[in-house]
Amino acid sequence: MNFEELVKVRKKFNVEISSPDEVVVALAGNPNTGKSTIFNNLTGMKQHTGNWPGKTVVQAQGEFIFEGRRYKLIDLPGTYSLFANSSDEQVARDFICFGCPDVTVVVTDGTCLERNLNLVLQILEITDKVIVCVNLIDEAKRKSLYVDTRRLSCELGVPVLATAARAKKGLDELKILIKDMVEGRIKTFPCLVRYDTEIELLVEKIQSQLMQLPVSRFINPRWVALRIIDGDKGLWEGINQYWTEESSVIL
Repeated sequence: MNFEELVKVRKKFNVEISSPDEVVVALAGNPNTGKSTIFNNLTGMKQHTGNWPGKTVVQAQGEFIFEGRRYKLIDLPGTYSLFANSSDEQVARDFICFGCPDVTVVVTDGTCLERNLNLVLQILEITDKVIVCVNLIDEAKRKSLYVDTRRLSCELGVPVLATAARAKKGLDELKILIKDMVEGRIKTFPCLVRYDTEIELLVEKIQSQLMQLPVSRFINPRWVALRIIDGDKGLWEGINQYWTEESSVIL
């Protein structure tokens, strides 16, 4: 997607970018993972709030500059899933899917990591530009819990970083990971959930057809195929809203 297209689609989310070098980072995660603490520490006073377009859901945006480059951080609503059963879930899903963030940082809780991984896996089905942040690692240690971030990174196929946001530990390393991912120094191989043979064959068939359409430039065709099988009407609403020109090809 070229710069003009990015400006157009992101403007629909009230996200303004002024230069091709400006990086847009989505901050996602379950509620109560310390996501807002990370957002506040990274952006400081360079932030503002409003509402997502057409929603009563609060939108928080902030900025930070790292090694001469400007990063715009979008704090998505805390959500357990992207299956869009609520306004918060819909906002998070739509921005990750249609807003084309350059990097998505998924914040998880190191004290109850297992229940957070559901959202991580859902996001990995949409984008491979993902960094998993295992936050509250200090509290996990107090509970005698150990998170092997290197092993988890191997399992998920994306970078995994331990942080303790309230103590500002790991946040400089997070900035470096974001920079390296944007500049192509990090290659990811996301772990994708594999389904029964019958479902996978159907996904492959739909995916091959989607690959022939212009919309495949903007959205992961495997994820679209899975949502078609699910009968997810919200997907089509999103495509109509954010990519009207492309949606006419497939609706």
